[in-house]
Amino acid sequence: MDRLDELAIFVAVAEQGSFVAAARHLGRSPAAVTRAVAALEDRLGTRLFNRTTRAVALTDAGGRYLDLCRRALAEFEELELSAASERSEPRGLLTVTAPEMFGRLHILPIAQAFMRAYPAVRVSLLLLNRMVSFVDEGIDLGVRIAELQDSSLRAIQVGWVRRVAVASPAYLAARREPGSPADLTAHDIIAITGIRTAYDRWSFGAGAGETTVILEPRLTLSTVQAALDAAVAGGGIVRPLSYQSAPLEAGGQLRRLLRDQEPPPIPIHLIHPAGRYLAPKVRLFIDRAVAALRGRFEKDAE
Repeated sequence: MDRLDELAIFVAVAEQGSFVAAARHLGRSPAAVTRAVAALEDRLGTRLFNRTTRAVALTDAGGRYLDLCRRALAEFEELELSAASERSEPRGLLTVTAPEMFGRLHILPIAQAFMRAYPAVRVSLLLLNRMVSFVDEGIDLGVRIAELQDSSLRAIQVGWVRRVAVASPAYLAARREPGSPADLTAHDIIAITGIRTAYDRWSFGAGAGETTVILEPRLTLSTVQAALDAAVAGGGIVRPLSYQSAPLEAGGQLRRLLRDQEPPPIPIHLIHPAGRYLAPKVRLFIDRAVAALRGRFEKDAE
């Protein structure tokens, strides 16, 4: 008889309150159950039960050992569930949350490819520029672009983004390009409300070299996309995250400014609730998302 089996028998006797009831519950003979508990007590060198002709009761040591045994058996069950999930076909609803623009540009293509690979999976994307409760909204996985506080969520870092300053070539042709953060006070500023940092206070550099410039925006908008549209049209300098302006920079519609004075990069995390094991749909989606996102965003730490 292996040790795990002995633990299961000990727990059954403790929960059933008798050797006979435990034997009936496990489909074993009373003698086999009695021998297993005796062998366990001999190996531990301590008595786990006080026995009378009518009842069985845990000793103090037995009560403490019962908690440890239950935990060990639960962890073993978790290992079996995890191994079984490796053979399971992912299915059902997968709910993912991400910031609106990041989700549209980067998570939606991953989700569509995932659904093509696994036809039994349905995906719900909650693209929201706010924090959400994973428990209340039934979320399996999320993207968070921030330094994370301690929480009950598990996080996998997949890359970095930066807060950048950009303007259109047409705007810069008409106005002198800023050479330092202080020069921004002489420019038309396009501000975005609703971001976590103050929209009229732009910080540059890091540590002892950090500089904060207080600005008076010429135009204030409530969405990043509208602010980028205004910048492309020559309306001034805007400060999005690097992934938000990257397609427009690549197309030559916006030019990055003050690159050597940008603040430190901001980490991108995939987060999910801490649980006993991950369902196949979640684990496989994480694998795909990590591979895709790290390939695009690791370089932004440089």
